[in-house]
Amino acid sequence: MIQIHTQPIAAQQWLERYRGKLPVFACVLGFTETCLIPGISAAGKTPADRRYTAIADAEFLANGVRLQPDYPLPPLIAGASPVYIARAIVAALALPLYIFNAGLPISPTVPHLDLGGIPAACLTTGAALPVATVARLYQQGLSWGEKLAAVVGAQSYLVIGECVVGGTTTALSLLTGLGIDALGKVNSSHPVCNHQQKAAIVGRGLAQLKLPLSPLAIVAAIGDPMQIVVAGMAIAASRTCGVLLAGGTQMLAVAALIDAIGVDLGLEIDTAQIVVGTTNWVATDRSGDTIALARSLPQIPLISTKLSFASSKYPQLQVYEQGFVKEGVGAGGLAIAASLYQNWGQVELLDSIEQLLAASLAIAK
Repeated sequence: MIQIHTQPIAAQQWLERYRGKLPVFACVLGFTETCLIPGISAAGKTPADRRYTAIADAEFLANGVRLQPDYPLPPLIAGASPVYIARAIVAALALPLYIFNAGLPISPTVPHLDLGGIPAACLTTGAALPVATVARLYQQGLSWGEKLAAVVGAQSYLVIGECVVGGTTTALSLLTGLGIDALGKVNSSHPVCNHQQKAAIVGRGLAQLKLPLSPLAIVAAIGDPMQIVVAGMAIAASRTCGVLLAGGTQMLAVAALIDAIGVDLGLEIDTAQIVVGTTNWVATDRSGDTIALARSLPQIPLISTKLSFASSKYPQLQVYEQGFVKEGVGAGGLAIAASLYQNWGQVELLDSIEQLLAASLAIAK
């Protein structure tokens, strides 16, 4: 159920090291006004919907199906939110869950840890976040990475997921700002990635800058608050435990940021402890080139779950096979974790997700 795409020896060693281990899941939420650009994301039908996606996802991740949620999951252009995948696995495996607010317009309604961040302005401004805020979030990431590693222990690993609507566009801007050729390679929640729109938006942001800049300054200029928190968290945690960066394009951008921070600050980072884990829908997305992008980051392997919705009885899940949604809220990494810990295959994964979706549909009637 797990496929290795790059760095096969390092990836296989990581998988064998943590097979049978119960991980801890940290989900880092952030917001960028980039997501309000019409058509930029399918994670919410309208810009107004997309303001609440992360808050609603956090509530569902923590609580599951509720009759009257504070923030219902917003309608998507097509399909069901990837939080159904994440919640099903977190609940079934009783994974320890930590939710972090790196910078949202409204605080989550469920127990969470506020890192003192703020929502990012649109990356086209070239001034998405104050540099001081990015520096503070980096330190918060380091601190919490150390704390979570202590909870995890040296024999297991930390899964870090994210929810940032518009985050594949800020990922493209971060990758490009770091000097990585990512144009045409990133993914999106659309069935066919809106590369031209993304490239135009990123070009406007980069035009405001005088490169080269330090990695933290690049995040401040054209990034989002999740990126720097997860980078700090992974750097600190990887000193004593494994780290699975659960996501696609966004986590590949974080992996590039980790490497850049290491070079900039002269840090020795144990990249043998870190992998990026995503869904098969991201890894095989023909409208991007995730694997080529991962190959430009030779230190950190890319793996994916083989989870498929082709045989699902629910059209909301079947559309994943058409390229909608693809990933989010740690879905791919958590599916990998379920296969590693409980040896879950296609039947167990699909059954748990469909049961949760069925309960949600029943309560909505």
